[in-house]
Amino acid sequence: MSCSCQENDNEKDNFLPFPAHFSTLALHAGQEPERWNSLCVTPALVLSSIYKQLSPVERTPYFYGRMDNPTRDVLEDCLAALHNAKHCIVFSSGLGAVCCLLGLLQTGDHILCGDDMYGGTANTFSTVGGSFGMKVSFVDSANPQEFLEGIKPNTKMIFAETPTNPCMKVIDIRLLAKVAKRNKLMLVIDNTVASCYLQQPLSFGADIVISSLSKYYNGHSDSVMGALIFNNTELNSKLRIIRSLLGSTPSPFDCYQVNRGLKTLGLRMKRHSSNGLAIAKYLNSHSKVERVLHPGLPCHPQHEVARRQMSGHSGVFSFYLKGFEDDCKRFLKSLRYFTPAVSFGGTVSLINMPNTTTHACVPPERKRKVGITENMIRISVGIENIEDLMEDLKWALDGCGCCSSTAQ
Repeated sequence: MSCSCQENDNEKDNFLPFPAHFSTLALHAGQEPERWNSLCVTPALVLSSIYKQLSPVERTPYFYGRMDNPTRDVLEDCLAALHNAKHCIVFSSGLGAVCCLLGLLQTGDHILCGDDMYGGTANTFSTVGGSFGMKVSFVDSANPQEFLEGIKPNTKMIFAETPTNPCMKVIDIRLLAKVAKRNKLMLVIDNTVASCYLQQPLSFGADIVISSLSKYYNGHSDSVMGALIFNNTELNSKLRIIRSLLGSTPSPFDCYQVNRGLKTLGLRMKRHSSNGLAIAKYLNSHSKVERVLHPGLPCHPQHEVARRQMSGHSGVFSFYLKGFEDDCKRFLKSLRYFTPAVSFGGTVSLINMPNTTTHACVPPERKRKVGITENMIRISVGIENIEDLMEDLKWALDGCGCCSSTAQ
């Protein structure tokens, strides 16, 4: 039996309101027909990589595809508006955005990170950053005091996910921002798990928001992109140069795909959120589930922090199945609507085992410390009918002999 949670018939009221005018902005910000000579209502997909210059010395607004593109501009303007920010820069992947952040640092600089984060980000900091002489250390993601104590004379950046992936720890952004500002450090918050519909880190003091647009923003698991969102105009110029030099500019088609996904982000996030919470409650009451990690459950250790800075939780969360790795494999193979796959945030429900997939590259000792074990399962709840998803889980847990190797 999982941790005991008191039921509340109106969990949404415990969180912040959904952002006002969000869907209107998603449909209209940066989408003005007047941007185009054709006055097209749906923003155009411009695939050209080169643009005619009026003269050898007179440069037009668009020069070369690695630096400029009208379709990309539409997406960046819309994302900035949805974050109530001045600037957005998009990348060919989330890790492309991470590498761009490294371009702000120098040899010998120190990055202070939360210990529970996407394995690719941790590996990029340690491997790529380490190869350039940058130092990285990890502290308890849920403990602002450890961030404070982890600051060194050469620390330049604090990087933290909230909620974290896959352990769903929630960091008090406002408190961490005070720590960063007091020590003149740049605070970067990875908002991928929540999306800007459910959490607005800039409003709580973060300097930069980083997100994988491949997840909820695109929403259909058919595009790979990332973004940095912020308000510092000087930083905007610098990061755009770094992006161009790294060659991590996204294609116009991917930008078009993500921009289209933004139109339904608000609608989808409500469904992801409600479906996810319903399934978290079900799993939390099941005898074959050891523990559920979902910030929307009152028994979550940082539930109160989540209520203060989020408008609810998304559809991705983790739980521990009673048993071992073979039991988890048998459980995953028994599911019909939950597809075993990496990533999250698409319309289709997904499920995986972080220990052997998304966090396989994380050192075993760090995985043990944060709780990424062989019986941890991460679930990304899609927008299917909740009754079908519940029945699928019920069959896998109760009807097919799953966890038969474990004494109940």
